[in-house]
Formats: sequence, structure tokens, C-alpha cells
Amino acid sequence: MTPTQQQQFDSGLGLDVVFPTPGQIMGQRMKTHKGFILGGLMVLIVFMMAIFAPYIAGHDPYQQDLSKRMISPIWSEKGTWDHPLGTDNMGRDYFARLVYGSRISLLIGFSCMAIAAVIGISLGLTAGYFGGLADYIVSFIITVRLALPAVLVAVAVVALIGGSTKVVIMVLGCLIWDRFAVILRATTQQIRAMDYVQAAQAAGCSVLWLMIREIMPNLFNSIVIVATLEIGRAILLEAALSFLGMGVQPPIPSWGLMISEGKDLMLFDPYLVTIPGVALFFLVLGMNLFGDGLRDVTSPEGRS
Repeated sequence: MTPTQQQQFDSGLGLDVVFPTPGQIMGQRMKTHKGFILGGLMVLIVFMMAIFAPYIAGHDPYQQDLSKRMISPIWSEKGTWDHPLGTDNMGRDYFARLVYGSRISLLIGFSCMAIAAVIGISLGLTAGYFGGLADYIVSFIITVRLALPAVLVAVAVVALIGGSTKVVIMVLGCLIWDRFAVILRATTQQIRAMDYVQAAQAAGCSVLWLMIREIMPNLFNSIVIVATLEIGRAILLEAALSFLGMGVQPPIPSWGLMISEGKDLMLFDPYLVTIPGVALFFLVLGMNLFGDGLRDVTSPEGRS
């Protein structure tokens, strides 16, 4: 018995039953899913910090003052509220660099994800819809990409071209598309066999119409979930490249670069490494929790 028939049956018995809509069910899942709420709050905090950085930082993240170099954080005996997280070896305010560094991490994360999404969605949709030779070629490309370690390839390419923010975005964007392609290829194969797609095809709809109007809307959920996970992956890869000196170049405030600059003084002033490391952990964990929670609350079976 369908929900409509059940509602009519209950109404005939004098029972006023209102069935929740899919949107209401999803909203209820969001309210009760702890991982989704916690991850969303963590990501929102970093977003707010990046948006309102000029009002939060209190100092210029590029301004150097050697007379104030290596000031300890506020929890230390020699700490001062003028520099709550201390200063680095150039006398730059560490809190200001941390706040502005969130902009770099989010910029690179979302930019790399956008490039990877365009490549991965195109390949996955093509392989899943056409099958045959197209599927074989795309599967071969995916296998080649998975056989190449992303970090090693990125290090090699950046070493040849030279490190900069634009180069890092382009290189990482061209290396993290594999998850988009794999998931969307399998999902497209399932959707293509659905009755409504077959009916639209029998009605004479073009291939472009079928892809854009019939298949793509049903891939949106998978795309959003993969995108949240790939943002965290791109942020970690950028931090690794910046730590090796092949990513974002000084004096741009990048969390990975901050860890690299503080590693030589880690035994004497561990806050130089701990603070940006905790910030990276916080953002990536928030992205992963939000992505996992989004998968759970949007799934038909309502996993918890």
C-alpha cells in the first residue's frame, strides 16, 4: 500500500494521519545527527574566521618587527594579550597569520575541489552513460591515476614548474579527481538503467538532455558528499607541499608553511608547530565529519 492509499484508508477510519515529507525527514535527521552538527559547526567557525579576518586578527600578518620576535603565547609566563598566540622568528603576530591562513586553506581547498569535480564528473558521467569503449578508456585513465601517488607526483611537478598558489591549485586539482570519477561512474550506470531514463530515451530525448535533465540531478547528492571530502584532502596535500617548501611561498600565511617555518625551533618553542597543526586538524576533521554526516542524513535508508 502506497503512502497516499494508506492516508486515504486512515482518513476513512477517521484517523487524521499526516505523513512527513522527504524534506522534513531529512531535517529531523540533521537535528539528531551529532557528527553532522559538530562538523558543520567546526567548518562554520573556520569560515567565519576567514570572512572576518581583518576584524579578528588585530595585526597585519605580514608586518615584521624583530624587536618583538619569539614572544611566547598568552598561556606562558612571558605572554602578552597584545599577541595572544605569540610571534614568530620574524616578529609577526602568530594569531593574525593563523586567521589569514584560514583563507589560504579554504581558497585552495575549494579551488582544487572545483577543478577535480569538473574532470571527475565529466569522465564518470561519460563512462557510466556510454559504457563500452568509453568505459574502458576512462577506467584505464582512472587506473593510471590511482597507480600514481598524488604527493609524489605533485612534488615532482611543482619542483619542475616552481611553487606558487596558482600552481598548487592547478596541480592538486588535476590529481584528486579520481574519487569523483569512480563514484559517479558507478552511480551513472545504476541511474541509466532506471525506467524513467529509458522512457525519456524512448521518447526521443537527446543524449545531452538525458545527461543534464535526467541523470545529473540524481547525482547531486553524491557530488556534494565527495566534494566535502575532497576539500579536506586538498587542504592536507597543500599543507604537505608547503611544509616541503614547494607549495605556497613566503610570506603568504599558510598553515603548512607556518609548520615548516617553526620546525627548526620545535623543541624550544613547540607552539610554532602545534598551533597551525591543531588548526589543520580542526578544519579537516570538521570537513570529514560534515561530509560523513551529509551522507548519512541524505541516504534513503537513513543511516545513523
